[in-house]
Amino acid sequence: MILLDGVSKFYQVRGTGRRWILRDTTAVIRPGDRVGILGRNGSGKSTLIRLLGGVEYPSSGTIERRMTVSWPLAHGIGVHSALTGADNARFVARLYDLEPEELVAAVDHFAELGSYMDMPVGTYSAGMMSRLLLGLSMAMDFDCYLIDEATSVGDHRFIERTQEALETRLKERALVMVSHSAAHIRSFCRTAAILHDGYLTFFEDLDEAIATYEAL
Repeated sequence: MILLDGVSKFYQVRGTGRRWILRDTTAVIRPGDRVGILGRNGSGKSTLIRLLGGVEYPSSGTIERRMTVSWPLAHGIGVHSALTGADNARFVARLYDLEPEELVAAVDHFAELGSYMDMPVGTYSAGMMSRLLLGLSMAMDFDCYLIDEATSVGDHRFIERTQEALETRLKERALVMVSHSAAHIRSFCRTAAILHDGYLTFFEDLDEAIATYEAL
């Protein structure tokens, strides 16, 4: 599980003081949970997902991870722009003690980047980067997947393949998905929370969460 105990996060903004992302938040994400985080653009959803993944640290409070957690999908976290897609996959394979060429083949099959797998990641478009990161995550097993609106990347066929792959993994895994799209959250999540003005409010009823969010 992932435990948030009194977590706060803020940035110091010149001239205006603190910009709060989270205020004294306590929450538990358990194995099998499928939680959607709804919030308008600029509400801090991406920062929240980076906090859960350990990419950023809270200003106060603690986050304890008792299960393996994926890197936040849709961010270029964990890849080096000067390396090719294939070399990044080999690097990740060594970190996780996997067979490098097997992981490269699995990522290549899923991401369908073609010749770009052998080109530096720094030349990738945002969509290609998301394909690479999705391919890396779908080729590996995590206890919890963190997703920042990455499943809408690509053409219709690729989106369907991504959703099918996620559904297969989520039968026994946890999911935290952040989005400003209620429809996106409804497709994958069983419960939801709203991030608004630094407060994270959880709802057991998904319809209630979406109705509250849309009324904001």
